[in-house]
Amino acid sequence: MRENYTEIEELYDLRQLLSQTENIRHYAFQAVNFEKCGFPVENYRFEDCLFMGCHIPPRMYYAMDENCIVFPRVKMPYKVFPNKLYDAQSLYLHYKPGFHETFYTCYDTICYERFMALGKETNDIKETLCRTLHDHSISNALDQFIRQYDEKDIVAVMGGHAVKRTDASYRQIVEISKRLTEIGKLMVSGGGPGAMEAVHLGAWMAGRDEAEVADALEIISVSPTFRDPGWLTHAFEVMEKYPHDGQYHSLGIPTWFYGHEPATPFATEIAKYFDNSIRENYIISIPKGGIIYTPGSAGTFQEIFQDAAQNHYETLGYASPMVFLGTQYYTEETPIYPLLEDLQARGKYKNLLLKITDSTADVIRYLMDFHRPYHPWSGDIA
Repeated sequence: MRENYTEIEELYDLRQLLSQTENIRHYAFQAVNFEKCGFPVENYRFEDCLFMGCHIPPRMYYAMDENCIVFPRVKMPYKVFPNKLYDAQSLYLHYKPGFHETFYTCYDTICYERFMALGKETNDIKETLCRTLHDHSISNALDQFIRQYDEKDIVAVMGGHAVKRTDASYRQIVEISKRLTEIGKLMVSGGGPGAMEAVHLGAWMAGRDEAEVADALEIISVSPTFRDPGWLTHAFEVMEKYPHDGQYHSLGIPTWFYGHEPATPFATEIAKYFDNSIRENYIISIPKGGIIYTPGSAGTFQEIFQDAAQNHYETLGYASPMVFLGTQYYTEETPIYPLLEDLQARGKYKNLLLKITDSTADVIRYLMDFHRPYHPWSGDIA
């Protein structure tokens, strides 16, 4: 089997490599500046290496063999070769909480406005190439990040952007996400507002007491939806009052395709895509520990049936739990759950691990028992 490329994405790691050997083979360098490394790079030998968006001095090209591939730096309003996932600081670069006008000059907004101005499906060949290279880099960073977790410790929550910060369902999602994060799960969502934001607020507040969570909810309740003034400002207010300690993480996967919905800053890691189809595939395929479906609409329904097909065919090696949180909603208002049960009973679907409940404790217990079926989790679940 062909070995993977060893990736170098930071100047420190580049210097470490150059201090150890002069013959460099099968490395992938991403967005690093060889001019600033402090080594005479023209004296090295680079074999079968990739250079993606790097700053390369002209003399260095003579040190590369014919199997090296150079993807040059491209000047765009967005990073064509991001070497790490976004976070609130990088995605909302130049945004100043309390000054709403700065939202229109931040990195995220600039990317979205360009995306819309050139077209979601533009025929500009340079633009489509750069978007593809950007999304490839984000996928690479995303794959590296999730390797830190047991695949069954990755759990997603799907739900609508219209859920208000003041809704009881929002608070329940916060609680579920907080408790799952505290017992070792990486919580994932589509990275937007509403139910998605609740996932990341819960993970952000992991390790804190109930009074602090209640205070955070009170702060953001002033702006219940992303269309209300101060939605983003109040989120940053919570983050400043309750800073992240580096222990707990969560992953948001938003897209500029739905860029009118701002990405939640509570996600500690943000994989934002231009191509929504790539993003949707990751949202469904990453959470092998199960997906919790809260009330939503068309986007959530799409994800339910995409997940059902994936589980039916055991595309990822095995089926994962599909937990429906909202008995009345999923049996009466939108009777998707009885439909799935009926289709499975008649053999149209197979392998579906279905659960429906209104209970926070049931959700947590079901997901934990799926992960460790022979050693059921015995934690305190009220």
